[in-house]
Formats: sequence, structure tokens, C-alpha cells
Amino acid sequence: MTTLDELTPGWSRRPLRELCASIQAGPGQRAEDKKGRTQADEGSPVVLPRDLRGRRIVIEKAAAVPTIPWERARTLVKYQVAEGDILLTRTGTVGRCALVTQEHAGWLFHPNLVRLRPTEAGPVTAAYLVAYLSATAAQDWIRTRVAGSVIPSLSIRTLGELPVILPPDDEQAAIGATLAALDDKIQAHIEIARVTREYRSELADALMNGILSPEP
Repeated sequence: MTTLDELTPGWSRRPLRELCASIQAGPGQRAEDKKGRTQADEGSPVVLPRDLRGRRIVIEKAAAVPTIPWERARTLVKYQVAEGDILLTRTGTVGRCALVTQEHAGWLFHPNLVRLRPTEAGPVTAAYLVAYLSATAAQDWIRTRVAGSVIPSLSIRTLGELPVILPPDDEQAAIGATLAALDDKIQAHIEIARVTREYRSELADALMNGILSPEP
């Protein structure tokens, strides 16, 4: 892959801030936001850092998704995510990212995440950008700039300076589509593994309790 210091002829380099309509950190939390509410209690669901897996938002247990009460959520509209946004962890394990799909449009996002919203009809597609941010060169750049505190963190200002290498439009579209297709396959395997784990657990309980008998 082209490094951040080298450019293939016909390619260009732009700072991330010039490619985004906004780079937004998640909202600060109030005491009422930390009361352990879940979707069983209704409210606006919240994407957590742990949900960013394989460049997608992966929810292991829907019933355990935290929520913000509707009344409070109405004051946080600017922190909702839309299809085509990108979420990235900015504290702890910095740099994990995920593309927001229609499934999670309208959700809020955790304070330890940052939302990147590519400029509409801009020079970069969301599929290419999430692939670029997760690639080795960008991840190395992020790691070298993480603040050396007890809890690693990356400021919005620093993130905006990340240089993004842009191929011509046709190559960018092909790169984004190819890697997005592979990410979709990864998510399919993750879902199969999740369902299999749940089935295994339920089967084990049934076998151990004598509800079912093992086949001879």
C-alpha cells in the first residue's frame, strides 16, 4: 500500500478535516444517562465503542443496548448518526472504526466515539474512507499521535490533521466496493458465530437438565 509519505502518480493527499462536513465527538453524559437503561425501557439507542467490530456496528445482545430517555434524546439530535457516517474510537483502544448503515441510522453515539460525516458529493466516499482509516498506514499515524496519558486519547483537532491519500474517483470506488464486500462477508460470519454460540448454550442447558437426550 502507498505510505503517507509517498504518492502514486494521479493520486492526491488531503487532511481529513477537508473531507468531512463535520467531525463530532459524542455528547457529554449526565447522571440520568448512566442509570443502566436499555431498549427494554425504551428510548433512543446508543452505539458503544465495543460495538465497533470489523468496520461495522455489531450488536451482540439487542436487549442490552443502552438507551437515552426520549425527552433527553430530543436535545441531542445533532449527535444522531446517519447512513454513511463513520464512527471511530477516540479513547482507550483508539482508532477502531465502523461505517454506519441504515440499520443504525438515528442512533446516538457514546462520548468516547467521534462521528465523521463525509462531505456530500465530496472527493471521498464513505466506503473508501472507512477502509482507509482502518488500513495500516492510517492506524500507525493515529497510534503515534495518541496522547501518552493513562487512558490513550486522540483529540478532534489532531484527528482532523490525518492525511488521507485519495486515488482517482474510479479507483477509489473500486477499492471501496471491493473492501466493503469483504466486510459484509466478515459480518455474515460474525452473525453465524453469534447464533451458533447461543444455540450451543441453549443446547447445553437442555442436555444437562435432561430436557433433551443426546443422539446415539
